[in-house]
Amino acid sequence: MGPKGTKMAQVLESTDTEHVADLPREVDEQLIEDSKPTVVEKNVISPGEGAKNIGKSFDWDNVKYQNGFGNYFQTEALPGSLPVDQNNPQVCPYGLYAEQLSGSAFTARRHENYRTWLYRIRPSVTHEPFKPVNPEPWKVVADFGQAIPTPNQLRWGPLPLPGDNEKRNFVEGLQTFCGAGSPGVKDGYAIHMYSANTSMSECAECLCNADGNMLIVPQLGTLRVVTEMGLLVVPSGSIIVIPRGIRFSIDLPDGPSRGYVLEVYTNQFVLPDLGPIGANGLANPNHFEYPVAAFEVVENGPTTFRVLHKFEGRLFEAWQSFSPFNVVAWHGNYSPYKYDLSKFCPMNAVSHDHPDPSIFTVLTCPTATPGQACADFVIFPPRWSVAEHTFRPPYYHRNFMNEFMGLIRGVYEAKQEGFVPGGASLHSCMSPHGPDTATFESATKQDVNKPHKLPDNTLAFMFETNHTPRMTEVALSSAELQNDYYKCWIGLQSHFNGKPEGC
Repeated sequence: MGPKGTKMAQVLESTDTEHVADLPREVDEQLIEDSKPTVVEKNVISPGEGAKNIGKSFDWDNVKYQNGFGNYFQTEALPGSLPVDQNNPQVCPYGLYAEQLSGSAFTARRHENYRTWLYRIRPSVTHEPFKPVNPEPWKVVADFGQAIPTPNQLRWGPLPLPGDNEKRNFVEGLQTFCGAGSPGVKDGYAIHMYSANTSMSECAECLCNADGNMLIVPQLGTLRVVTEMGLLVVPSGSIIVIPRGIRFSIDLPDGPSRGYVLEVYTNQFVLPDLGPIGANGLANPNHFEYPVAAFEVVENGPTTFRVLHKFEGRLFEAWQSFSPFNVVAWHGNYSPYKYDLSKFCPMNAVSHDHPDPSIFTVLTCPTATPGQACADFVIFPPRWSVAEHTFRPPYYHRNFMNEFMGLIRGVYEAKQEGFVPGGASLHSCMSPHGPDTATFESATKQDVNKPHKLPDNTLAFMFETNHTPRMTEVALSSAELQNDYYKCWIGLQSHFNGKPEGC
């Protein structure tokens, strides 16, 4: 991170070279040169990996990734910075510190055991004590004991973007709409929306979320995400998952941004089992992208760094004199990752009937009960609808689970009006929902002997959750809450005529 007015990927111009000199001599000259404002050095390339040292020459349009969901990766931004044959040698290469980040209990089963070894210029423990942020600049909730349950169907319009005279970054723009459970007992989830217009690098700050894993769905604007493991560029139409405890910062290269966040307290997100589908389909593992190692050298400059720490829903801050993004190399299976939703390979009915939406699951966060997730992330992408003598839109439904929906672009197939990009809806456990009146009337007259293509410019999604959500005051008092949502079904009339024709 740099001081106010600089970009995250730049090295602070006033680097204290006395501290850089503590590193071994063979890397001194490169690090010092990278810190000078008038010098543009070539990126340091690790053999065979393309990992880069972040400097002024870093090209955000050509960020490199490693592919493969859940893989065990190793990556280094300087040649030889990964220790050989062990995790924490007495003295690490380049004089780095070894630090383990555990995303699960030490004794978790091997396929559920998550951890990464980080080799960094200074350890993350080097900071002043955490203090509560007062007043807290956000509307985030983690204690849902006092939140409000409602069986009503709910729908919101898009969150308004900050005005030209208002500066709001990703952290300040988060608003909790609903959730259940508690991060303190590591069970449950929260659903947030965000609206922001300012990059976090302008404030020289990062966020560490100790409460859960965040799945971020940008609806408007690209996110440039700097993490301890490296860089990720996440445009609208893609998602990013940032696991618990990883420090990150979000910049907004396109200006104002808006989107959705599913935060799970329970487990890690995993790919759903495919069962009879077979070995291929839905979200393929090779399409998930992980960062390569990248670091910046910032020591004791005129701007100190603010580390924000989300802990049981409260926001704390600590200050340190160096960049938190100083990891030169890492290896492990605990890292942020991104996924381009256009690569999803959907399955569908090719004969008759509308299948259940679970066939569109991208990621799932399982519970101890087989087949019952804490939360599923489901998308409704462009695809062909070919079922014959079938009502093709989603059917009318009352669900054991809870369905929070958002729209990234286009028109959702079950709602012709009112549900717009950036908006959201919630249908809780056993609350009836389904196509609006206009969609029903149109679909019953559709020629279902012809295939129909859902447009390429449509993309909706759903957070399907197990625990019944409780609503926050922010959600229920929002000016974007559509109090007349129920009226979209009022026009449904009885078509009962006492005759058996129809099927």
